[in-house]
Amino acid sequence: MRRAFVILVVVLFGLVFTSLVIAHNERHSLRPLAESYVKLIPQELGAPNVITGILLTYRAFDTLGEVAVLFMVAAGVGLVLGASNKRRKSSPRKVVETARLSSEIVQSGAQILAPLIAIFAAYIIMNGHRSAGGGFQGGAVIASGVLLLVLASTRYRVDLEFLSMTESAAGVLFVLTGIAGLIFAGGFLDNRMLPLGQFGAFFSAGAIPILSVLLGVKVGCELSVIIDRFRA
Repeated sequence: MRRAFVILVVVLFGLVFTSLVIAHNERHSLRPLAESYVKLIPQELGAPNVITGILLTYRAFDTLGEVAVLFMVAAGVGLVLGASNKRRKSSPRKVVETARLSSEIVQSGAQILAPLIAIFAAYIIMNGHRSAGGGFQGGAVIASGVLLLVLASTRYRVDLEFLSMTESAAGVLFVLTGIAGLIFAGGFLDNRMLPLGQFGAFFSAGAIPILSVLLGVKVGCELSVIIDRFRA
């Protein structure tokens, strides 16, 4: 009876997804709102990447809130798992810990790939205003490099104090940059506080590259802290 019920549910889900696929009709043109943003952002903000322009200017205050939520997640994970780790270390029982090392292939691969991941993350963050990428994506790539090092060797330790200080500094500078937009431009986190420069150039799009770097550093540090807290 239970197996028949499971089969019935799977078949119903299959029918639903099949109907969605059959009814899907790919649009060959942008909607009027999307088309207006595609035309407006390169002209007004000087950023070829429309998504980054929206995230770091038009809805930058919402982006700051999302990063604040991520910070609270990192703090909550550290509060819960950090306390459990302290209790485990202060336990009177003698626990013999054996360092579980990964295979030589994994360790060698981590040593080779970690610098390449760091360079790739820097490229994504610093070119997010003119090509695919940005602060969130680059920060996630930074955290993936930390995860690779943690998986390669349990002896690897993340400097939590350095990450916390760096994350806090990036957050403060992000807010100060937003306040500078109120003073020198038209609003909070307005990228036009700096010259827009030549369209498509590396130094262009006003303050968007600076905001992207600060966002990438902040996200990368927060995700790295969360990864380290989940260490056994």
